[in-house]
Amino acid sequence: MTSHPSSPASGASTPARRRRLPAWTGNFGWQIAAALVLGLLLGLAARAMGHTPDSPTWLGETLALIGSIYVQLLKATVVPLVFFAVVASVANLAQVTNAARLAAKTLLWFAITSLIAVLIGLAVGVVMQPGVGTGQSAPEGYQARTVTWLDFLTSMVPVNMLGLTVKTTAGDDGALTSTPSFQVLQILVIAIAVGVAALKVGEKAGPFLAFSRSVLAVIQKVLWWIIRLAPLGTVGLLGNAVASYGWSTMGTLVKFVVAVYVGLALVMLVVYPLLARVHGLSVKQFFTGVWPAFQMGFVSRSSLGTLPVTQRVAERSFGVPTGYASFAVPLGATTKMDGCAAIYPAVAAVFVAQFYGIDMTLGQYALVVLVSVLGSAATAGTTGATVMLTLTLSTTGLPLEGMALLLAVDPIVDMGRTAVNVSGQALIPALVARQEGILDRTRYDAERGDVMADEDETIVEARHDDARGASRADLTEAGSAR
Repeated sequence: MTSHPSSPASGASTPARRRRLPAWTGNFGWQIAAALVLGLLLGLAARAMGHTPDSPTWLGETLALIGSIYVQLLKATVVPLVFFAVVASVANLAQVTNAARLAAKTLLWFAITSLIAVLIGLAVGVVMQPGVGTGQSAPEGYQARTVTWLDFLTSMVPVNMLGLTVKTTAGDDGALTSTPSFQVLQILVIAIAVGVAALKVGEKAGPFLAFSRSVLAVIQKVLWWIIRLAPLGTVGLLGNAVASYGWSTMGTLVKFVVAVYVGLALVMLVVYPLLARVHGLSVKQFFTGVWPAFQMGFVSRSSLGTLPVTQRVAERSFGVPTGYASFAVPLGATTKMDGCAAIYPAVAAVFVAQFYGIDMTLGQYALVVLVSVLGSAATAGTTGATVMLTLTLSTTGLPLEGMALLLAVDPIVDMGRTAVNVSGQALIPALVARQEGILDRTRYDAERGDVMADEDETIVEARHDDARGASRADLTEAGSAR
């Protein structure tokens, strides 16, 4: 959540301050590139030492351990991230006049763009066939199963307030093992219900909402630390994949990466500009305005980490009213994921099926679409793709073993996925604001400056005070007119 600079207490002018991006972001891309090269070399070395899944070597096991630890760190943040981010976003509706209609329109556009993106992803996967020709058979113990859309909807109903389920299995020695797991979709439903309840309670819920925002801030800090470990995780994941599957199989991953980026490019360069043009907005201004968020998302690979930049883009570059932006952008950072929750899982599902020689049915394709449109809210700002891939493969009955292979190149595709995510998170509030007649066209059409720089503070504060007052009046007039 961003805040605008406050005017100095005295009339004296103060030097303009500049908020700079973290210093490490400038070379983060190079760190990832170096990690990819090192992971590839170590994987080839492990394979040369005779590493196989059935006969592992010390180097192969080390790479697998590093990769698995990184994935576990990502997964560990999913539950608190989804819950507190959604609760905080819903609570922000209290700041918006005519909140119900704005929220409904925002979620509708989230669903529309997700539908378009997932259809593009499926089309790209079917046409490019990135997983064909590997000669791999389905994993041992895999059994094709039929999953209906009713099964998916039923899984959204919480079984308890924690969204926790426990699976008990019997080992070869007859001993029972209980494995707890969290159902992310159920946690999402619980979070929405809690957020709405907090709004209804009013002032008494103030301490709880303050606590939720504080916890979310702490989680975001932890997420940044995990992001810093991404190069190390890349070495382990890619190295383990090369050591386990060999160079020939890795060639299919190159095709997979290309397919994902083709889908991302179609959304970023065709769908988003078309939506802007249909709403009477300049395509050039969209690209120049969204660039800071696009760039930061590409480097950081975190929608939540990019949230301050995305919100500034929406407010300062696109002219979205502050009250509405403070709801729509944070909500989008956890639920609006055209890259992670639509294009990527669609291409990935087709890839996994092709990789293992499994023919997908029409019903499975339909389930991929359903999961992407309804289940995209289960994504989180850093681990969204992992959550969404798990949800998509399990819902469609495809082998979850394919995840390990795809996670090896996840850092490469995650850069493009996140860049597209944050671009959509800034665009949709602008489109809704344009439809409601509350978009500041002067800001949208203005010459672009450094969105992260604090301009002359007195001027900025005065402009935002005027914008806040005008936004409230416009929101009220729009509600009474309808």
